[in-house]
Amino acid sequence: MLPVTHLLAFGAWLVAQSKATLSAPTISIFLKPPGVIPPGGSTTIRCSCQCYNGHFVLYKNGDQLRALELRGSRAEFSISSATQKDEGQGVYSCHYMGGGAVLARSETLEVMVREFHLPKPVLSVLPGHEVTAGASVTFHCTITHPKAGCFLQLEGRMEVLSILSKEWDYFNLSHVQTGDSGRYSCQCFMKNSSLEWSAASEPVDLVVRDYTWSNVVHLALGAVVLLLLGLWQLP
Repeated sequence: MLPVTHLLAFGAWLVAQSKATLSAPTISIFLKPPGVIPPGGSTTIRCSCQCYNGHFVLYKNGDQLRALELRGSRAEFSISSATQKDEGQGVYSCHYMGGGAVLARSETLEVMVREFHLPKPVLSVLPGHEVTAGASVTFHCTITHPKAGCFLQLEGRMEVLSILSKEWDYFNLSHVQTGDSGRYSCQCFMKNSSLEWSAASEPVDLVVRDYTWSNVVHLALGAVVLLLLGLWQLP
């Protein structure tokens, strides 16, 4: 049985961590699926954070569009039958609201609506869809167009991971970690008098497994703490 002082200290640490999280939540905003969308197409703006008992408000160019209650730690705003009006002259952002006050704001997100004129690219990953932590991974984005450039994107991240040229159509990711797991896609474009776009490739899922001893130890320690707390509560 753990001493009472140890349990009180552990409880105080949990409370402190909870207050720190609630006082300054970090808001992420991204498109699902990511990339440029065609007229008449659809996409979802997803806002997420470690937030509780509040709601999100979606803004475009500083004007409030919609409010939505949290589902777990996220909210989703759908755009269907997209037009140039959805792009407009502004950008989107999410505000996390609680008690009538703005507690946090996301970065801004641009939504691009464009006609697709280029062929759809194909994305592949080597050595495979599942690798161990520390391995090297290569993404290949292939398009049947001689002058198109492409970019690689990961669902859940707002920024583009890499810009790929026709001469350099692959992206190397070395020493991958579990945080690199996710759904990747690529999309291509060509510059002439204006930008021409392709549809996004079919997504490719990457799973990074961490079998290191330190990770196993952390999981075991977590299980021991939960067990001891359970025993303490027994009559």
